[in-house]
Amino acid sequence: MIFIGWFFSYVFNDVFILYVAVIISTIMSFVSYYESDKIILSMSHAFEIKKSDNPELYRIVENLAITAGLPMPKVYILEERQANAFATGRDEKHAVIAVTRGLLDKLDKRELTAVVAHEMSHIRGKDILIGSIVVVLVGVISILSDIFMRSLFWGGNDNDNKNPIFLIFGIIGIILAPIAASLMQLAISRKQEFKADANASLLTRDPEALISALTKISSDKTSLKQANNATAHLYIASPFKNKVEWYNKLFMTHPPLEERIKALRLI
Repeated sequence: MIFIGWFFSYVFNDVFILYVAVIISTIMSFVSYYESDKIILSMSHAFEIKKSDNPELYRIVENLAITAGLPMPKVYILEERQANAFATGRDEKHAVIAVTRGLLDKLDKRELTAVVAHEMSHIRGKDILIGSIVVVLVGVISILSDIFMRSLFWGGNDNDNKNPIFLIFGIIGIILAPIAASLMQLAISRKQEFKADANASLLTRDPEALISALTKISSDKTSLKQANNATAHLYIASPFKNKVEWYNKLFMTHPPLEERIKALRLI
């Protein structure tokens, strides 16, 4: 982010832009840590429930938290027909587990327990902090890159005095920055899913339940209205069901189902 700000300041010959980039970078670091979970929940249109709202789900989360030795996370529901779930929060004391209405309707208790155990494993493994921060930072980098490109082509001045080779490499870097950030996001996500699958199976001692749940979730073709590329990696399975664009195939947020099941059968 600071590099982007420095390049802005070079192109427009204004060091003030660099100072602004440093300030934004610092602020976004704090926002990512303290507010990323709230941003994600707002983007997903999730709402918090209490034990009286759904006793079975609440007891499952409560029992697994005790088994895992974790504080009780907050429980949220998304009014979505697709079967899916995710966890977010900055640490174990501020964790959230969110499930869709479709997950509650389409999975039995054993499968639901396995999914919650998977999300609980993300919490115990500190994956939720990394995943939440990545959502914010990837978004900011993409926005800054977009602003720069628009400014360069529509509002840039003094560019004739700059080294054209430097400008070309700089533009290439600005274009590649959000792509590189997204690839980092996806690589982290795929690795975390394998680890969470394994830990969930150890937590429940029932890998077959998770295999069954993943099979149902992956075969569910219902669309997720609030699905977007920024938060897709947080879900237990990719929320993009009906989208077949090359972009979503190339930038996979999750390992293939077959690989996950194969790994689970080895446990």
